[in-house]
Amino acid sequence: MRITTGRFKGRTVPTVRDLSVRPAMDRARQTIFNILSARMELEGISVLDLFAGSGSLGLEALSRGAGRAVFVEASREASRLLESTIERFGCVDESDVLTMDVRQFLAGNRERFHLVFSDPPYAYPHTAGMPDDIIAGNHLAPGGILLIEHATGLEFPQSTGWELFTDRRFGRTTLSFFRPVHNQEATRP
Repeated sequence: MRITTGRFKGRTVPTVRDLSVRPAMDRARQTIFNILSARMELEGISVLDLFAGSGSLGLEALSRGAGRAVFVEASREASRLLESTIERFGCVDESDVLTMDVRQFLAGNRERFHLVFSDPPYAYPHTAGMPDDIIAGNHLAPGGILLIEHATGLEFPQSTGWELFTDRRFGRTTLSFFRPVHNQEATRP
């Protein structure tokens, strides 16, 4: 898998040999960033990459100008490989890798991010509640966007705090984009 655009363009992002880690396909990543770039300026923003795995989404955001990325990954093996990739890419000062459970991170986090990626395992039991956990939990900055990559067919409960503003399907995978309902316009940091 390679970074598609920006200062790391063409650089390889290695992945662990673990069937529970599903790195975002190149085509899906292109779609993600096409949708995002039409709705927000990536330059200088803060990014949270939950269930980071290889870190391909957060690294792509850094490559395209994001100012900082926090990667949360429970697997020690995946975290070590991601730290090595970050060091090889030369973006250590812009990156934090936290080896911990996502729910534990969200319970203790007080920082707000402009862009949150969440790519949980398909069998993760809390995926449908993630928009509430992240948006209602105040982890998203004003004008921010939450992307959840999930199994096609998953239904998200209705909420007054957020809206699903677009989604894209790639076979068994769906990319769902959410934003707080009171923050319709993306803003710069």
